[in-house]
Amino acid sequence: MSQYYPRPRKALGQNFLTDRNIISKILSSAALTPDDCVLEVGPGRGALTELLAQRVKRLVAVEFDRDLAAILRQQFSSEQQVTIHEQDILKVDFAQLLGADRFKVVANLPYNISTPVLFRVLEERQRFSKLVVMLQKEVGERLAAPPDCSEYGVLTVLFRLWFEVKREFLVPPGCFHPAPKVDSVVISLVPLPAARVQVGDQALFERVVKAAFAMRRKTLWNCLKNAELLDAAQLEQVLSSCAIDGRRRGETLDLEEFARLSRTLQASLTA
Repeated sequence: MSQYYPRPRKALGQNFLTDRNIISKILSSAALTPDDCVLEVGPGRGALTELLAQRVKRLVAVEFDRDLAAILRQQFSSEQQVTIHEQDILKVDFAQLLGADRFKVVANLPYNISTPVLFRVLEERQRFSKLVVMLQKEVGERLAAPPDCSEYGVLTVLFRLWFEVKREFLVPPGCFHPAPKVDSVVISLVPLPAARVQVGDQALFERVVKAAFAMRRKTLWNCLKNAELLDAAQLEQVLSSCAIDGRRRGETLDLEEFARLSRTLQASLTA
């Protein structure tokens, strides 16, 4: 099999999962049923694809590598429930790709695009019932981080608002070919039926969160002032109304505090 496929391409961040035990654990975490529709991002050589195809009603696999996509398309040509798309997952039209069905995402995400893929999923969260994804350990730690630590950031806050996040298990480098230089982790994400807290205008909330982490060594006041959301006097009033000390750093705020800040800021902007 290894001679049939082209060599891994470092430029595309290709590290192919080869450990069958890890693949079985991923499938177990996904809790698949015969009625499930699954999206796989970056199927690579198809080790996970093969077992997914045996378990679900519909499998859509998106592979950026032209050569791999062609091989997979041939390999699964007789499997009516499997569709292989040669596309960039960051540019696909999800409505066209998935249709009206609600999908699970089960994937070993390419590490060089894992964070942008997560943000795309966040934007399209209503299309998904569960995600079980392999990530670089560093990215997985950011998803599940508590406030006031170096891993806590924009990704943490935005996903905590809309998802239940669970670390499933760690995966060592030896489970891949070629072995990456970092540890990996499998994370499950289950969309919440509604936002965990009320944030007001979603776009403004995201702008506030991104501004708060834009300069991590600066105070919250300086970060928000630099974002030019309000003038200095208005900003002081908003922070006072929220009972949030502007001398704090953004990474010390929890989700509820970010939500309160965003709602108060929105009220000030529309007053």
